Amino acid sequence: MRRIGLYGSSFDPVTNVHLWTASTIAHRCKLDLVIFLPCSHRRRDKKMKTSDQHRKNLLEMAIEGNSKFIVDDYEMNQEVWKIDTFSTMKHFKKQYPEDELYFMMGADLLEDIGEEKWDNSQKLIEENRFIVMAREGIDMLHVISKYPILRNQDDGSTFHLVDKGLAMEISSTYIREEFSRGGEPRYLLPEKCYVYIKTNGLYGSKG
Repeated sequence: MRRIGLYGSSFDPVTNVHLWTASTIAHRCKLDLVIFLPCSHRRRDKKMKTSDQHRKNLLEMAIEGNSKFIVDDYEMNQEVWKIDTFSTMKHFKKQYPEDELYFMMGADLLEDIGEEKWDNSQKLIEENRFIVMAREGIDMLHVISKYPILRNQDDGSTFHLVDKGLAMEISSTYIREEFSRGGEPRYLLPEKCYVYIKTNGLYGSKG
């Protein structure tokens, strides 16, 4: 039985922090595989700055050569009314029935689930396991104890809390802004991705 982490995000674009986070979690939590799940441009709660295909291409370049990392475009191919994390986890549990799956997320998203802002929040927590990554200013244990939907499912194995130990919070937003304003974010993302973005004029960059 393998241990698999599902890492969902917009990856708009993927950054070195995304990669470092995935690598750190894989090492600390003894994961055999991390599946990067770029979300669809159809998501109602997000507004993408470039196409699904470009974001997928960038991710595939970024993880090239790492046998523990793969990209899956499952959510990109779903209709908007079918996209929610509970459904995504259900799909991958069918795809990997013999393995142990974890949804990887930041502590800020754990708060959102606690407040039931996500579709099927109750069933999501009841039927899945999570790796929760620390965010500055958020006490993960306090968040779990604060919300009944979280604390009543906390049997000791539902939430694996991870403090990465280093506050690396360079965001995709920051990188996009640097590109669009003539900045130089070159070493905040993989070199191949940097070249691809410049070549294709993404995020307002100039080739």
